Amino acid sequence: MAIGAQLEPALRKAILAAADSRRVQSLVRRHGMRLGAARFVAGESLDECIAVLRRLNDQGLHANTTMLGEGVLEPGETERVVSAYEEVLDRIAAEELRANVALKLTHLGLEIDEELAYANMTRLLGKGSFIRIDMEQSQFVDATVRIYRRLRHDGFENVGTVLQAYLYRTPDDLDSLLPLSPNLRLVKGAYLEPADIAYPRKADVDAVYARLAERMLSGTGHVAIATHDETLIEHAIRYSEEHVVPRERFEFQMLYGVRPQLQLDLVRRGYKVLVATPYGPEWYPYLMRRLGERPANLLFFAKNTFRR
Repeated sequence: MAIGAQLEPALRKAILAAADSRRVQSLVRRHGMRLGAARFVAGESLDECIAVLRRLNDQGLHANTTMLGEGVLEPGETERVVSAYEEVLDRIAAEELRANVALKLTHLGLEIDEELAYANMTRLLGKGSFIRIDMEQSQFVDATVRIYRRLRHDGFENVGTVLQAYLYRTPDDLDSLLPLSPNLRLVKGAYLEPADIAYPRKADVDAVYARLAERMLSGTGHVAIATHDETLIEHAIRYSEEHVVPRERFEFQMLYGVRPQLQLDLVRRGYKVLVATPYGPEWYPYLMRRLGERPANLLFFAKNTFRR
């Protein structure tokens, strides 16, 4: 293994440890948006988010948005979340934005009761807009796949979900969903999972990701290739060209604030690119994850922190 690869986990651990210090936490919580969080989060309010979505559309990009937060444990709180998402969907429609919503089922009450989460999803999908169900930690995968399959069985076509390449189970999950002509986003996987259920090595995850992308592109339905890895992006493009996959059957998805130039380059090449653009007052944990993923992100934030 290369020395750089050996150092990377230690470097990330050190970055996260530094970010968790009381001084940095206090600084970021007080001034985070002004100092650099706005690079990754489209503001704390829906109005701020709508302005960012409009700007992305003006650049030729599509977008989705999600309200930051998850793990709701009180039924009354799920009602507030659903009402807020209804407002988001109404604003997107009224503004005629090329955008949709992605959400977590734990934000809709999955940890309270699966039926509650399902009922909340049907209420939101009843508005007619497309909604993607994000995938969460491994303990929620079965319930998420069940709910997605049930929604499709009950006639909802305006719903998609996500598969994580690093889980050993994902090829079987994909095979089980392909007969539905599903709308699926493929990600590598971001949660810390044990080695008995997920590939620990990046090279293995990349190899599985490429195979899963090929399987999706060869099937039916819609495919969202969600990665900032140019090697995997170019692999998907080559495969689509060699197998004459229409461009309207797939898109690329990336995070707001991450590789923006690559996003625009792909648009110029004629590909649909969707930018995942979260917002909300609970932006701090999200920002910490982004800072921990790449040293360059931490350097960007630090530079803004001390700039006069």
